[in-house]
Amino acid sequence: MTKLKLGPLPDDKPVKVTLELPAPLHRDLTAYAEVLARETGQPVADPVKLIVPMLERFIATDRGFAKARRVQQHAKTA
Repeated sequence: MTKLKLGPLPDDKPVKVTLELPAPLHRDLTAYAEVLARETGQPVADPVKLIVPMLERFIATDRGFAKARRVQQHAKTA
């Protein structure tokens, strides 16, 4: 079983996203959605629905960003 960074997608109402993606990135998102569907047993999601959880995961796990954010918040309170 493949270990993906994303789990099952939450069932939520559709949100319109206006964004231009390079074709190779769109193909990668589509492929990721297919693998995610196989791994979770859910139907293949619209690749656009992957963008928000991927960005949330990326930001949540970026140590450099977390450190910079802590420094910035500390500077505001000092």
